[in-house]
Amino acid sequence: MASVSLNSVSKSFGTHPVIHGVDLAIEDGEFVVFVGPSGCGKSTLLRIVAGLVSPSKGGVSIGGDDVTDVPASKRGVAFVFQSYALYPHMTVARNIGFALETLGLRRTAIADKVKSVASMLKVDHLLDRRPRELSGGQRQRVAIGRALVRQPEIFLFDEPLSNLDSDLRMEMRMEIARLHDELKTTMIYVTHDQSEAMTLADRIVVLNGGRIEQVGTPQMLYREPVNRFVAGFIGSPRMNFLPVRATGGTISGPGGLSLAIGQPDSVANAASIGIRPEALSLGPAGEGQLDGVLERVEDLGHEHFAYCRLGDDQLWVVRIAQAPGRELVGAPVGLRFDAADVYLFDKDERRLTLPARDGLTAGVAR
Repeated sequence: MASVSLNSVSKSFGTHPVIHGVDLAIEDGEFVVFVGPSGCGKSTLLRIVAGLVSPSKGGVSIGGDDVTDVPASKRGVAFVFQSYALYPHMTVARNIGFALETLGLRRTAIADKVKSVASMLKVDHLLDRRPRELSGGQRQRVAIGRALVRQPEIFLFDEPLSNLDSDLRMEMRMEIARLHDELKTTMIYVTHDQSEAMTLADRIVVLNGGRIEQVGTPQMLYREPVNRFVAGFIGSPRMNFLPVRATGGTISGPGGLSLAIGQPDSVANAASIGIRPEALSLGPAGEGQLDGVLERVEDLGHEHFAYCRLGDDQLWVVRIAQAPGRELVGAPVGLRFDAADVYLFDKDERRLTLPARDGLTAGVAR
């Protein structure tokens, strides 16, 4: 069994704490992605699992065994680095098989394993080349092959695609997903790219400031974020936010916003709302629930992003299929949305759960 358990794990470098009491259970064969902004502690947490960094407090278990003090080489894990970390003087074949050489396997056995792994990763025609003769995507495949040939219980990936261009990232993302489907091996993957997290993960762990904000499936995090941070981090473009104030049964804010709440006591602490760009549509000024000015439209071919100014410091993004006419740029517009697509957050940025979304209505305050 290659389950992983982190038990109250904390880590400090000197007097600077970077991980704060993390508890997490990862099931055997699960693909879990650590995601969060730069400096949130996701790579440090991955290295603690690998045994490359020791926790200051807490423990790590793999397959039910406490491995907190077990060296990395004896944990049954394989690490794929962001920088590939290939040996420049070795051929692709030796880079892939070098770990088996250190174990003392016979040359014929090593050659058979290298050929099998290289064929799986589609680099079998490159075995005689050296890393400098490879593209970025080929180097990353070799790095994965070097990990794969050891037949580890757990794969650990530390932002492995960040050095690749967008087309190669998509190709390698599909390759890693295919490997997981074939191997059924536990994989833990670190990225700051929430699109990678959404497309690869069985479950996502959202980290912020060395703490876990939420753990769940991609759809759970997208539809039911526990707080404003998760709501804003998951989804591209990010969720739009607007400060509001609650007065009795009405929530009001910039842009003429007016939300009527059926049970006002439950949302008396509302401090902001959030609406995703894809939940909005554009219309004539005065005919939406929000009033704004269309400032810019980005044309991506299959879709468009319209940027609307609701106030001095409130710029919202609307994802639309058809581009508005050029004459509308700089003109007043109305933003429409369904009340069911509104998220409410309190002053501590926790999401407020409405008792019944059909008790929420929205309109422009006149």
